[in-house]
Amino acid sequence: MPDFTLTDTAGHPFRFRKEADRSLTLLYFGYTRCPDICPVHMANLAVVLKDLPWELRQRIKVVFVTTDPDRDTSAVLRQWLDAFDPTFVGLSGPVAQVNAAQALLGIPPVVREERASGDYVVGHAAQVIAFTPDGRTRVDYPFGTRQADWAHDLPLLAGVARTGP
Repeated sequence: MPDFTLTDTAGHPFRFRKEADRSLTLLYFGYTRCPDICPVHMANLAVVLKDLPWELRQRIKVVFVTTDPDRDTSAVLRQWLDAFDPTFVGLSGPVAQVNAAQALLGIPPVVREERASGDYVVGHAAQVIAFTPDGRTRVDYPFGTRQADWAHDLPLLAGVARTGP
């Protein structure tokens, strides 16, 4: 499990490895103005998590790291995530820090694509990365993972016991 620190939507440092310890943690890099992939992933996860037993749900964290910190202020990020699930964690930091965190995972850096209108879109990876509670197993879920697959896998992954320091 990578060790990086970014800032949560309350303005506090969030040390990923420490905060993810002993939880099934689903990590995703995206942005709030994403027209398709990001809201689909978050909506699917929210629906599946809502249907899980409360005790299991308490052992799962969803962490969303913005790849567009210039537009995704803490308030924007928090409001966007709350529309899916208020327990989702939102993180931000300078693009260089986000890219460094992604590099630890073998994910390509953020690509900002300027439009003729002066606006831009952000190219980013599309997988959700799951880390088991023992911090040892990593599963990459591509865009298009069905809710039924999440519903099947999350209880199994959350049940992995921590076996060492």
